Amino acid sequence: MFKKKDIFFKTFEEMADTLVDAIEYFANGVSDLSDVTQFAKTMKEHESKGDQYVHTILKELNKTFITPIEREDIMELTSSLDDVLDGIEACASRFEMYNIKEKDEYITLFGDILLRSGHQIKKAIYLLTDKKLLAIREPNIALNELENQADDLLRVSIKSLFTNVTDPIELMKRKEIYEMLEQTTDYCEDVANTLESIIMRNS
Repeated sequence: MFKKKDIFFKTFEEMADTLVDAIEYFANGVSDLSDVTQFAKTMKEHESKGDQYVHTILKELNKTFITPIEREDIMELTSSLDDVLDGIEACASRFEMYNIKEKDEYITLFGDILLRSGHQIKKAIYLLTDKKLLAIREPNIALNELENQADDLLRVSIKSLFTNVTDPIELMKRKEIYEMLEQTTDYCEDVANTLESIIMRNS
């Protein structure tokens, strides 16, 4: 029983570590877009690593009778963590698809918000695996606040686009990336919401 408890929590920790590694790579990568092909390729590797953890959890769920938290909570948390990794990888792929090689202050700011969100997610996951459920509320509140900051940044960035960019194709490219980055902060908030459900059910 305890061995099975360990595999779920251990895998959640590995997912959280990979998520932070991926976002750190993204946040650093957007300041130097000289090789967008390599940038997208490395981000895909991070996302694939996350998929392996999803597979591990699904495989263990299929053969485990007693789980450390509700099965649906394990599924929901796995899915929401995977959404963050998928979101950040999809953003990176757009740089290669659209051949974007110029730095962009708003993308850098989104990267910073995502990086802070990633660290809060990691903190929350490690509190979960230590069974310090009520302490998860602190990173959850931080994640909600970071998502609000991303909402504000999206409004400012799109307003700036329509004010300063005259090329309609360039405008469409940047707008899509801004919106995808903001969507990824929504996925981070979804992790917080899932963790909140786990707190309610288990404390």
